Amino acid sequence: GDERGPCLGFRGLDNATYYMLGERGAYANYSGCGNTLNANQAVVRRLILDSLRYWVQVMHVDGFRFDLAAILSRDVEGRPLFRSPVLWDIDSDPALAGTKLIAEAWDAAGLYQVGSFAGDHWKEWNGRFRDDVRSFVRGDSSVVPAVADRLMGSPALYGDNPREPAQSINFVTCHDGFTLNDLVSYNGKHNLANGEDNRDGNDDNRSWNCGVEGPTDDASVLELRTRQIKNLLAINVLALGTPMLLMGDEMCRSQQGNNNAYCQDNATSWLDWTLLHRHPEIHRFVRELIRVRTQRESVRTDHHLTLEEVMALVKVSLHGVRLGAPDLSAQSHSLAITATSLRGDLLMHFALNAYWEALEFELPTLPAWASSGWRRVIDTSLPSPRDLVDFAQAEPVAGSSHRVQPRSVV
Repeated sequence: GDERGPCLGFRGLDNATYYMLGERGAYANYSGCGNTLNANQAVVRRLILDSLRYWVQVMHVDGFRFDLAAILSRDVEGRPLFRSPVLWDIDSDPALAGTKLIAEAWDAAGLYQVGSFAGDHWKEWNGRFRDDVRSFVRGDSSVVPAVADRLMGSPALYGDNPREPAQSINFVTCHDGFTLNDLVSYNGKHNLANGEDNRDGNDDNRSWNCGVEGPTDDASVLELRTRQIKNLLAINVLALGTPMLLMGDEMCRSQQGNNNAYCQDNATSWLDWTLLHRHPEIHRFVRELIRVRTQRESVRTDHHLTLEEVMALVKVSLHGVRLGAPDLSAQSHSLAITATSLRGDLLMHFALNAYWEALEFELPTLPAWASSGWRRVIDTSLPSPRDLVDFAQAEPVAGSSHRVQPRSVV
């Protein structure tokens, strides 16, 4: 309910559709589409479960992503249910066992359940990961503590539950909002073509155009945009959790600043496959990032470990430019993390510099078994193909520190 008062159940003429109806006769609108089904009414619950079973058993669909899934937790009056019947039906149905269940854990009326969505098997779009990583890479203040948590699988959100790290679906872009290319090319949305006087689409994009709004031939701006794209991709793919990439981001797809292009059935929303040949550097970087990620056995093999158990085994430690001294102040724009693989035979050190000047990061002392010394595998400030190389070909790092260039990840 909103200012119109509480909602009442309404049975449609087809005897199978139950809407939420306000006391003044207006449909409750938690979806942003004008009306909302009461998903926890018995007949609607059966319709939803029967549909999911059919898609799995007959059509062999292996997973579902539920748009605005928080709606499924509302009762007939629109109030959140602690144990939503339809969510637990889906979670516990034998026919859906092993099926991927992913929730967009919020709705269009402000119900936000990231970190608290019901069920034992649901994965969640981690909207806080998107917002915090965007803010950090843009250079915002007061976000380093949050980014540290996101890189470690968001234990502040998920650490209290005995769930695996994969519960957090990490992303920085999705079908709603800016593409990755537009995120670093526009300060604001450009949705006039949608016919709503630029009122539609999200205003909180946390984007930065790197100095010029939209397309440019300025080489320095283009180089910075490429670096920022790589920074966002590296953090997304290498963070603990399940990374999600928007199709087209691997080839710099643009919607010309339109962050709500659902209504554009034209070149604005289409995928131009020639971009793959025009932006091979980004495509290669994504491919190699995935290869680096799969070197971790926690990714290659499902160990059924909880986030808390994984964190204990990989021995995560936080740093700033000085070892063991992370700068979590509002003015900080840098962070470093050291972690081992589950078997302890791989040592990884990540240095993130969102500052606009180069910073000298101290390096951890290596254990005796690490005879090869530190090698720099990734450096987003370098041109392709030096930006990401195989460990065997990576340059050795001499000394006890490493200089990380402005707005880059090493």
